[in-house]
Amino acid sequence: MRTVEVKTGIPYSIVIERGSLTNAGELIRPLTRAVRAVIVSDTNVAPIYSGSVRASLEENGFEVSEFVFEAGEKSKRLSTVEKMYGCFFENNITRSDIIVALGGGVTGDMAGFAAATYLRGIDFVQIPTSLLAQVDSSVGGKTAVDMPFGKNLVGAFRQPRTVIIDPDTLNTLPEKFFRDGLGEVVKYGCIKSRPLFEMLESSNAHDIIDEIICRCVSIKRDVVERDELDTGERAILNFGHTFGHAIEKLGGYSGYTHGEAVAAGAALITRLSENHGITEVGTSCRLEALLRKYGLPVDSPYSAEEICDAARGDKKSSGRSISFIILKSIGECFIKKIPLDEMKAFAFV
Repeated sequence: MRTVEVKTGIPYSIVIERGSLTNAGELIRPLTRAVRAVIVSDTNVAPIYSGSVRASLEENGFEVSEFVFEAGEKSKRLSTVEKMYGCFFENNITRSDIIVALGGGVTGDMAGFAAATYLRGIDFVQIPTSLLAQVDSSVGGKTAVDMPFGKNLVGAFRQPRTVIIDPDTLNTLPEKFFRDGLGEVVKYGCIKSRPLFEMLESSNAHDIIDEIICRCVSIKRDVVERDELDTGERAILNFGHTFGHAIEKLGGYSGYTHGEAVAAGAALITRLSENHGITEVGTSCRLEALLRKYGLPVDSPYSAEEICDAARGDKKSSGRSISFIILKSIGECFIKKIPLDEMKAFAFV
């Protein structure tokens, strides 16, 4: 077992252990006096894993109910959360009970948002089953839903009581979604860890996935501890996301996956910053080679003008500027604010 301790306002542990999903109840019970637990999952994950989690919770004294929604980013809406609230009400969930988010990033984001807002806040636990959720979205306390005009525009901060990561769940993950998670993994190497980037270059990610997960959550832990509420340094975790979110939006959230869009966004912003003389020469070629190695895109079907227009509504906009995360070189980055009326000029260099 590997354990990463997170010292935020409400501290918690990230447990990384193969087989831990079947012991979820034992890991959760010491953290809460809850009588009831609601497993929130989707139609892909619930048939595979909810039975094991439910059995473990019931063995440890929880009364368990389930809320299962249609899998996919298109379900990440307030309308789904409203149905979730109805499930909580029907099952007499109180502020002393607990929500268990079992699934990928969409599940964790929505269940966390519901937990943050129902009865003005109840406890929740993250059990991420996708690589993207294990290395990124389950850690740090950001919760959100999408709106028709933008991604993650309505949300709240709510730290989980614990995060239980079972790498064995990746054995049932389709290869497309393993690649999706690697988009975020590459991001961590780019912004904070040249050794992680080089490890991805020299090895096969499948063979070292436990180590990759541990390194990524440790990097995110360090950043989140210094900037829990995303007022400064935490913005670096958005490398590739400003253009990535725009690409997702242009595709109606049914084209590129999140990790694919982040990969394309990272490649695009790094080509631009290198052309502007900001990023070390050769960085974009090296990044693109690694993305291609793992079957991730380095471009998108949309023009620079379309992407810039879509990015204007991103939540990283502030006043009359928008923030981009720029690489100085592999493993080192900084935040650059670009006035909205200069963004297209920057993109068309």
